[in-house]
Amino acid sequence: QVQLIESGGGLVQAGGSLRLSCAASGRTFTSAAVGWFRQAPGKEREFVATVSWSGEATWYADSVKGRFTISKDNAKNTAYLQMNSLKPEDTAVYYCAARRPEFLGISGNIGDYPYWGQGTRVTVSS
Repeated sequence: QVQLIESGGGLVQAGGSLRLSCAASGRTFTSAAVGWFRQAPGKEREFVATVSWSGEATWYADSVKGRFTISKDNAKNTAYLQMNSLKPEDTAVYYCAARRPEFLGISGNIGDYPYWGQGTRVTVSS
């Protein structure tokens, strides 16, 4: 079992930066691929970025590529999402999610992630 707690959200002006953290409990987190997803008001939850269990492989949604960076520190049982050059359209609740350890590959499919945090809100003002 993996429990996830996100932090680092807040209010920022367009062009600014935020770093989200996802702290995990459970030893299996070190073997789990991690994803960040977001849900804007009135919209479905969507894929943002994912990182492999080792941190070596990453994949991003086109909308954030070149602006966001996902990383994973297994020694600290924590994953991160560095968000730069933020835009008003990035406003959403951001969720951290983890795959089961036996699935080592990265995925942008929400259904591949059984473990979810409670979310952290990011608001980007214009």
